[in-house]
Amino acid sequence: MNSSHRTRSVCAASVIFLSALASASAWAHNPVASCKAVGADKVLCKGGFSDGSAAPGVTLDVISYDEKVLLPGKLSQDSTLEFVKPDQEFYILFDAGPGHVVEIDQSEITQ
Repeated sequence: MNSSHRTRSVCAASVIFLSALASASAWAHNPVASCKAVGADKVLCKGGFSDGSAAPGVTLDVISYDEKVLLPGKLSQDSTLEFVKPDQEFYILFDAGPGHVVEIDQSEITQ
């Protein structure tokens, strides 16, 4: 094998290795969120990532079905947000960046 072929082989192997590392790290940080009812009129949501890391400061908005933001929010230091249930139908959007979004419909809120 001449040096030109060897160099291309090493480069190709490096690209494959780095791609594998990048895809593994992408899988390690999937967003997770859950919401539960607190009494009759409040909801408590908690967000984080699949590797167990917290998500303080990450956006968690309450949005109406006609796409109006009813409550713009950010997760607190303990990665939670509590809010009063809106009078209209809504869903919760946990947005940790492009490709890292979780939507929770009001019907999915546990008791």
